Amino acid sequence: MKFRSITIALVALVPLAPIRPARAQQDTSMKDMPGMGDMSGMRMQAPDPLGVSMDRMGSGTTWVPDAAPIPSLYFHAPKGWDVTGHGFAFLQYDHQGGPRGDSQVGSLNWMMLMASHALAGGRVQARTMLSLDALTVTPKGYPLLLQSGEAYDGQPLHDRQHPHDFFMELSALYERPITSSLGVMLYAAPSGEPALGPVAFMHRPSAMDNPAAPITHHWQDATHISFGVLSAGLFTHTFKLEGSVFNGREPDQHRWNFDPIRLDSYSGRATYNPSANWSFTGGYGFLKSPEALNPGESMHRVTASALYGRAIGEQGQWSSALIWGANTHSTQPGMSHSLLGESEAVLDARNTVFTRAEWVQKSGEDLSVAGDATYDVGAASLGVIRELARFGKGTLGIGAMGTVDMVPQALVSAYGSRTPLGAMVFLRVRPFRSGAGMGQ
Repeated sequence: MKFRSITIALVALVPLAPIRPARAQQDTSMKDMPGMGDMSGMRMQAPDPLGVSMDRMGSGTTWVPDAAPIPSLYFHAPKGWDVTGHGFAFLQYDHQGGPRGDSQVGSLNWMMLMASHALAGGRVQARTMLSLDALTVTPKGYPLLLQSGEAYDGQPLHDRQHPHDFFMELSALYERPITSSLGVMLYAAPSGEPALGPVAFMHRPSAMDNPAAPITHHWQDATHISFGVLSAGLFTHTFKLEGSVFNGREPDQHRWNFDPIRLDSYSGRATYNPSANWSFTGGYGFLKSPEALNPGESMHRVTASALYGRAIGEQGQWSSALIWGANTHSTQPGMSHSLLGESEAVLDARNTVFTRAEWVQKSGEDLSVAGDATYDVGAASLGVIRELARFGKGTLGIGAMGTVDMVPQALVSAYGSRTPLGAMVFLRVRPFRSGAGMGQ
């Protein structure tokens, strides 16, 4: 329990200040920070190849709508480097009801740093993304009804979300125009994300303030931590086509090191951003031996997604996502499908609401119940956040989320009800979204 006391103490020590009105927030710019200078109208020194701003980058090499970026902090470093930082930390009490539920106090958290520099007519970017989940929600993760995927102590995890590895990403990305309308990209990562699924949930503007992982995660975006990725692609201002070779094995339970690096799987993805408000993707991948407990089983995955975003007033934004994903296992007949819809509205400087609805086909093996049947299960959640205070360029909010899970009659004996319930209350810290976008 030591980490809980430490986390609570750290939150208590943060120097808090009352939320300032919107005009005062806009007047507070990076020129007031030591050594930053006046950055109005000049956010990044490194070039934006073909006019594709770094604001569009999601997880790995994915794109999000330009109009709804993830809140981030930017500053210029010596020798022409531009540094971007963003991240979230939740201190939550999680209660999941029914016979398979549990309660837990913990902290979900991640931080990402990206350093960009002009190189050979293009832009190179070094990235690292780190998480202390394995310490702050225990090595077997946090309670989450109907969740499945990965293993702990030789047993498959069920009704829990696994923690993220400490090295969520360690990578390098290079982008360069080769004509006035066509560019090339190269991506290499000892730990990173192949070109396969949609934007990983913690990087989606429509899910950024939601503390829980989707129960469709291992049908859609679970490859966002792969130990070994090489990707290449071509892009225009609105379209990107890319392919990857990568490690298809899911991360093991040892969260503080690098897993063995393999390049035994492959994938391809197309992305289309027709305007600042939309991003569409479709991807396919072959994953060799993704599960350590079933090493002889391989998988094919197909995904498609549509992301929408727009600004709301001076301080807010509205983001939504519709995602479909399906898996085919080499040892099982047929294809299992999933569908997710989610939305988040940062209404103003103080108030946020978010919601998510999911449906997925999970096997008895996925849910650790007897038999080889496939079950249609789902979940619907609604959450709210009220900002309490701001400090520097961050914001501290208090939130609550309730979830109604849905299981068929055949699973009532395992879950105690056809609609078992879950709830979280939490404190959340992240950068705040400025009225002029992430770059302010």
